[in-house]
Parts: sequence; structure tokens; C-alpha cells
Amino acid sequence: MSASFALSLQDLAPIAQGSSTTDAMAETVKLAQAADDYGYHRLWYAEHHGMPSIASSVPEILIGSAVAATKGLRVGSGGVMLLNHAPLRIAEAYRTLEALHPGRIDLGLGRAPGGDGYAMRALRSGGGEEFSQYLAELMAFDEDNFPPDHPYSRVPVSPGGIRLPPKWLLGSSGASAQAAGQIGFGYAFAAHFSHTPAAPAFAAYREAFVPSEDFAEPKTILCLSVIAAPTEEEAAFLATSQAVNWALFVTGEQRNLMPPEAATQRMKSLTPQQQQVISHQGSLWMVGSAERMAEEITAKAEEAGADEVMITTTIHSYELRRRSFELLGQALGVTPRG
Repeated sequence: MSASFALSLQDLAPIAQGSSTTDAMAETVKLAQAADDYGYHRLWYAEHHGMPSIASSVPEILIGSAVAATKGLRVGSGGVMLLNHAPLRIAEAYRTLEALHPGRIDLGLGRAPGGDGYAMRALRSGGGEEFSQYLAELMAFDEDNFPPDHPYSRVPVSPGGIRLPPKWLLGSSGASAQAAGQIGFGYAFAAHFSHTPAAPAFAAYREAFVPSEDFAEPKTILCLSVIAAPTEEEAAFLATSQAVNWALFVTGEQRNLMPPEAATQRMKSLTPQQQQVISHQGSLWMVGSAERMAEEITAKAEEAGADEVMITTTIHSYELRRRSFELLGQALGVTPRG
């Protein structure tokens, strides 16, 4: 099979039970190098806070580390949770990355907090209604077009002489899609955790699209959760880690990602509420042999009208997670770089 869409991946930098944070950080580089060799198009890191099982709290540091260790892979944020940051700070960070690695950085932006209410308070995060203001400020800093009487018009963005990398808006609704189109951003739809169909959002995005410096035409990414293995049985076994970890997280019991053997045992003692969590969210998880996953990914991409598919994979073993990405790349006919 040869896919008609680009294939990319998202890394949450999971901290597996029995591994250290240092191990998880080293794995981000190993996975980036493997994805580069496998022929993946881009790699994004998602900003999360207050979650013991996830180490991707500062995407720009992971981006800098990964892009320096790879050759052709685009690397970016998927996304920066803009309400957690002063827009000037994001403009400075991503201009710096673009200056260091021109043409290989992406700036994906989201409005979710990336953590619970306690983390939001600790971050001094803005409210959701302020997102449009934060975004307008970020763009004004980048384009140097604050009105002359605006106090920020006297603030030069450092480093100067360079613009932000291509900007993407992350979302899971028609409203966010329309907004992305109106400002000429790329648009990534979070089908890995949203039950809302992607096709209507992509249609709204394309209908509203206005060409920009970054995008002469609309560009869409469909984000999917996929676990692939050589057999259906192994994939289902590996997926128990994700299922139990998600059920425990949603019901307030946070811990590092447990191995499938322990997750299988823990599955037997889950509460009815936790079982319902898995039943509801599990319908979005794609689990199976690489060949069947390639067929289902292709069908979902074609149904949504996606230009690109971005895969996120939750497996306890770092080695088997890399294997899942390798198998998917091979099954979808991606040309290796390595």
C-alpha cells in the first residue's frame, strides 16, 4: 500500500513504570531519530502539565533536542497551550528555534490548558475566552503591526530579522476549524480523543480558508491513536496499558504507564465507572495488526479528506512503541530516509 497522505507522529514523552524521567527524555531523541529513518514527515510534542506519566511539559526544549538529532524530519509543537504563556514569550522561543533550524520547525497552537484546574492556577493560565486576544497578540508581535499608540508597539521581538515558523491551530470542532481558515493557518483535528467527526470540521476550514504567507492553500492533519503489532493478539495485549492508564487518570488516580502484564491484572478490579471510561474512549483507539491498521487509517483519512495523518501511540515498552511506528510506516508504503 502507498498512502496518498503524509504520515507523521505525536510524542507525549510517556514515563513508563519501571523507567526514569531521564529514560523518557532519552527516548524522545531515539524516537525522533527512528521516525526520521522510517520516513515520517513531522513530529510534534504536546504540552501537558501535572501528569506523572507524561514528560512533555516544555515542547520547545524537546523540539530543539529532536531537530538537532535528525536530518529531514519537521519538528514542532502539537501544541503549545497558548493560554499558559505570554504571547511574547512564545514569539521569542519559536523565532529562536526557526533561526537555529530554518524550514524544519512548526508552531501548533491550542486553547486547552493541558492540565487540571490546579495546574492552570499554578501556571497563571488565562481563561478560554481570552484565547483570541492571546493569538492576536502573538501574530502582532510576529508581524510587528501593533498600532503606534499600543504599549507593546515599543517592544521589539528578539531575535529579530526572522519570522515565526508555519502556524497550525489544533481543535476538535467546526468553530476552531473556521477560525483556522480565516487566519490562514494549517488545521489539525484531534480525532484521537474527540468523538466529533472530522469531515465537517475540515469542510468548514476549507470553506473559510484565506491564503497566508505560511499556507497558499488549506492543509489538514487528522490525529489518530493507533497501536500496531505483528498480530492482532499482541496489539490487544499491549493496548491494556493505555486502557487502564486512561481509566485511572480520568477517575483521579494518576500513575506512570504500567506494563501490559500488570494492566491486565488491574483490569479485573476496575470500578464500573472506570470500565465505562474505557468503553467510551476506547472506541477512538485503533488497535491491531499493522496491515489492518494501515487499511483503517487510510479509510479514515479518505473519509475526512485529510492531507496528512498524525499518529500517537501509547505502549509501555519504548522499543515496541518504536516498532509500532516502523510497522505502520512500512504498511503504508512510506519511503525510509535511513
